[in-house]
Amino acid sequence: MKRFYKHAATEAIDGGWRATLDGRPIRTAGRRPQIVPAQALAEALAAEWARQGETIDTTSFHYRDLVDFTIDAVAPARETVIDELLPYAETDTLCYRADPDEHLYKRQLEIWEPLLSAAEARLGVEFARISGIMHKAQPAGTLTRLRGELEACSDFELAALKMLSSLAASLVIALEAIRPEADPQALWRAAELEADWQVEQWGDDWEAAERRAAHFEAFTLAISLAALSR
Repeated sequence: MKRFYKHAATEAIDGGWRATLDGRPIRTAGRRPQIVPAQALAEALAAEWARQGETIDTTSFHYRDLVDFTIDAVAPARETVIDELLPYAETDTLCYRADPDEHLYKRQLEIWEPLLSAAEARLGVEFARISGIMHKAQPAGTLTRLRGELEACSDFELAALKMLSSLAASLVIALEAIRPEADPQALWRAAELEADWQVEQWGDDWEAAERRAAHFEAFTLAISLAALSR
C-alpha cells in the first residue's frame, strides 16, 4: 500500500487521545474510534505511522494492532476476558515444581518462590504449591481475590495481561509485569526457567532461540502497552 498521508500527529479529545493523519482521526479495524487513555500511547501510535516510507509496511504496526484488539475485542467483553485469564492462575507455572530431590527444584525454589511469596503478600492470597504435574485446585478465596484484581484493571491492562499470561503460562508473572516497578528481564527469566534448564541439559538450536526471542519481544511489547496506557 502506498503512503497516502504526509503528517502523523496526536490530539486530545473527550475521553482521551488519538493519533491523526493529516488531521484526520483513525478508526480501528472494527471501525470504532481509535481513542486511547494517555498521550504517550497516542504518540506511540502516531510514531508508527510517521516511520513509514513510500510504501506502508502493515506488519510494523505493533501498537496499532494491540490498541485495535483492546478496543474491538477486550472492551466489549471484559467479563469474558477475565474468565479466560483466571485459568492461568489455576495452573500457574510458578506453582508446579519438580520433585524436591531433583536439581531443577532448587532452581525453581530460588527464582520462583520469592516471586510467588511476594505476590501472595501483595494480593493477600495463598497459592498451593505442587510437585509434579498432577493438577491441584487453588483455594477458592485466591481465585475470588484475583478476579477482583482483574476487574480493577483497565481495558488496556487486560489486553496486556492476555498476552503476558499466555507467554508466561502464569497469571502471577503477568500481574507483576504490568506494575510500574516491574523488571521485565527478571520476570522473563522466571517464565523461561524450565526452557532454559532444558537448554542447559540438552543444548539449543537456532529455531528455538529465534522463537524465544520473538516471545520476549511480544512480552516486552505487552508490558509497554500497559505502561503507555496509564
